[in-house]
Amino acid sequence: RVARYEPVIRSICDELLSAMAAKGGGDICEEFSARMPIRVFNAWMNLPDELAAVLADVGRRYNIAVQSNDMVATQETSLRLYEMARAVVADRKAQPLDPGEDATSALLAARVDGQPLPDEMIVGTIRQVLVVGIIAPTVMIGSIAVHLSRHPALQAQLRAETGPLDAATDEFLRLYTPYRGFARTAKVDVTLHGRTIPAGEPIALVYASANRDESVFEAPDEFRLGRPNMKESVAFGRGPHTCLGTALARLEMRLALEALLRHTPNGFRLDGQIVPTRFPEIGALRVPLKFDRMQ
Repeated sequence: RVARYEPVIRSICDELLSAMAAKGGGDICEEFSARMPIRVFNAWMNLPDELAAVLADVGRRYNIAVQSNDMVATQETSLRLYEMARAVVADRKAQPLDPGEDATSALLAARVDGQPLPDEMIVGTIRQVLVVGIIAPTVMIGSIAVHLSRHPALQAQLRAETGPLDAATDEFLRLYTPYRGFARTAKVDVTLHGRTIPAGEPIALVYASANRDESVFEAPDEFRLGRPNMKESVAFGRGPHTCLGTALARLEMRLALEALLRHTPNGFRLDGQIVPTRFPEIGALRVPLKFDRMQ
């Protein structure tokens, strides 16, 4: 059902990138990718205008606090995100929406063995979606912009051939998976590739490494359109731990890429120092760009 958000996302992308194009560029992360996903999330969660405005501010401050290793500000803004999640749950309890059209209402309507989900589980789920849905797109789009800045021929190819944008999006997600890994503990002894992981052993699944595994992907460090085994990418996890927002996130990335190319018909290039993100994300946090003008 995410296709119904396509006009909304396209409109948001066009508005933000038009502003950048009018002044010849800017920081793609600060001025575009840190703002776009928050506005998309507002639409997806059916947030009222007043709560949407708060999320835009708190989400931005949370992102900056995490990336700046400001523990006081991180704790403060994290608690505010929990408060917002509780407010959304309380509002949906008072005024339920169609579970088929609203994520919170769907969680409230869900039943496991005939019982509703605990409120704190629903609150935690919404808060986690808030965090991931804000930070991951910021660094992912930053990484895409860096790659394309360094490969102007690929920019030109993707502008000329709009068909490969879905494949390009998946390949960018493979190359620049924004989260380093996923931690779990083995419940039973498991043997993989001749090595036994004993029960109780902590495990770190490193997505960024898995997606560049030379035994799975040919020339794994290269950007290649239309890889025949793209389904092996674990950019969004795998199995029961697959990201629930995969469809919406992939749509956001594809439309963001499409809009960036459309609003830079003469190309774009790096215009200053790239600032990388810090743990647990991998990607670019600051990417100053210069939008080239017609010669």
